[in-house]
This record gives sequence, C-alpha cells and structure tokens, in this order.
Amino acid sequence: MLLIYKIFLSQGYMIQAGSHFLKSNEKGTPFFQYAASIISVLMMSSICFVFEQYIGYRVVALLMLVVIYLLAIFFSIVPVMIAAILSAAIWDFFFIPPIYTFYIRNTEDQLMFMMFFIIASVNAVLTIKIRKAEKISRDREEKENSIRLYNTLLNSLSHELRTPIATIIAVTDTLKDNYDKLSLQNRVELLNEMEKASLRLNRQVENLLNMSRLESGFLQLKKDWCDLNDLVFNIIEKVAVDNHSQLIVFDADESLPLFKIDSGLIEQIIYNILHNSLQYTADDSTIKISATCESDNCIITISDNGKGVPTDKIEHIFEKFYRLPNSKTGGTGLGLSIVKGFTEAHGGKVKLENINSGGAKFTITIPTETNYIKNLKNE
Repeated sequence: MLLIYKIFLSQGYMIQAGSHFLKSNEKGTPFFQYAASIISVLMMSSICFVFEQYIGYRVVALLMLVVIYLLAIFFSIVPVMIAAILSAAIWDFFFIPPIYTFYIRNTEDQLMFMMFFIIASVNAVLTIKIRKAEKISRDREEKENSIRLYNTLLNSLSHELRTPIATIIAVTDTLKDNYDKLSLQNRVELLNEMEKASLRLNRQVENLLNMSRLESGFLQLKKDWCDLNDLVFNIIEKVAVDNHSQLIVFDADESLPLFKIDSGLIEQIIYNILHNSLQYTADDSTIKISATCESDNCIITISDNGKGVPTDKIEHIFEKFYRLPNSKTGGTGLGLSIVKGFTEAHGGKVKLENINSGGAKFTITIPTETNYIKNLKNE
C-alpha cells in the first residue's frame, strides 16, 4: 500500500512528462486507444504470468496499476476504464488463488481485489481530469502569450510605421505646396528623405510578411543556383542607400562554387544581420562579411568590431520582438527571428558569439548542393 501511495504522489510528474505528446496528438484515434489499452494490459499480464512465481500476485497488482497510470496519461476515459476492468478480471482469474476461477477464497484477497479496482478507476478519472486542467492552463497561457505578443507588435508598429508614413506625407505636401519656391538642392534632399522613409516602411512590411510566412508553416523554398558573391555585393549596394558611416568589407572568393539555395531568403538573412550590425555599432566601426564552402555547407559570417552582445542576452537575441536594453529607437525586433526562421527552413543553423578582441560574429551554416560553372553548363 505504501508503494501505491508513492505512485499516486508521482502521477503529477508522469502527466507532465506526457504533456509534450498530448500537445501534438491529444487523444489519437478511438480504435487506436482501445487496441493499445487492451494490448498493453495483455502484454503486462503475460510478462507477470511468466514471472509470477518470483514476484508474487500482490506485486502483479502494482504492475498492472502502473499500466493503468500510463494509459490514463495519454488516452480518454472509456478505453482506460476498459483496461482497468480487464486488468482486474485477469488478475483475479490468473493470479489470485485459486487460479483459473473468479472465486476469491481469502477475505484479505477479496478486500485487496476491491481496492485494486477502486484505485485503478479513481486514478484513471483523476489523472484524466488533471490532464484536462493542464490543457486548459496551457491554452490560457498560450492565449496570454499571443495577446502579449500582439500588444508588443502594435506598440512597435505604432512608431515604426507611423514615422515613415508621416515623413512621406510631409515631404509630399511640401513639394506640392512649395515646389516653385524650393531650390534644386532642397528638392533633392526632400526626395532623399522620402526615399529613406519609403525603404524603412518597406523593410518593416517585409519583416511582417516574412514573419507571417514563418508562422503559417507554409514557407516553400524556391531553390536555384546562386552566385553568393554577386548576392552579397547586391545587398551591400542596397544597404548603402541608408548612408551609413560604418565600413563594410567583403573579400569575394572567386573560387566559391554556386550554391543551390533560395536566394530571396538568403538575401533577407544577410540583409537583416547587416542592418542589425549597422544599428548597434558605432559610426567608425568595420563590418566584415565572408562566404566559404566547407563539406557541401554554405558558411556565411558577418562580424563587427563593436561592443558585442551581453553574454546573458545572446540566448534571447533570436526571439520574436526581442530588443537589447538601451537600444536605439527603431525596429520591431523581428529581423533576427526571421534570420533564424529562414536559416532553419534551409535545414541550417545560425550562431551568435562574441569576439575576444571585441565585437560580435554571426555564423550561418546551410547544407546545400554545390556546383561549379563548368559542371553547371553541362547540365
């Protein structure tokens, strides 16, 4: 009875261990539940029947209760109750003296049989109720997280979208009302401001769309042969529109093969990391980009000589909406989470580490097919 009490105390931990399974397959098909319940009881009964002379029929009861516990963690009430009734009948018929009969001669054994059935039934009911309560709690927590993320997104977008839109409207009104009064230089400056605001707005919209693609789970890769050197040069030209003062260094490796990747997603990965480095480094910083091929892996590194990232913040840096404390204004905290999502969509990994001499380094490793121009032309 002491062992039964200990098993009761441990059932909360057993339920918690099964929660990950329940999240993906809450109940399974009815046929599977009935079949699995019956087969589990029969298998345990067979094993106990072989070793019954060594363990005794009272220990058999405890082992049968363990089976009921495990079934109650994963299945609904009806198949678990069937398993409880079946296990009680088998224990009575095959194990309680006199065996091969449902008659129980000993009063102590009669009481123990009744306790076995009651404990099995009550445990099944309580375990399933606990499981349902945990599911309700889990759903409530997920809902609260969704609301919190939704509020964070709204707060970020209220600034990130409103600011460039306001700039575009202001520039448009100025040009429309004072076009003839403005000098050519003033017009060019206004148009440059409008271009920056438009690019900023476009970047935020792209991040939202990309995050939506990741969250939906329907992201489809469009792989094709890509010259990574050309891709990086195009990204650097795209970033140059922001008139940054940091130095971007990229030493192209002419021996680099072509990689079969989704160039659109890889461009977004490199662009987001590069944009992040420009945001968090000083004006006189240097940002280095390199691309190599190692064992059919495309490896891209982007490093800087800035202050680096606080060690305790590195594990959070790829989370949605996460921004480092005391960050510059601007940004929704989606850029690096998109980097992680797009990298994993390719079956790759992204790692952030601090450099001993100062600064941070992103390493993107993507397994991919490689091909050289000579071979590609023969395809």
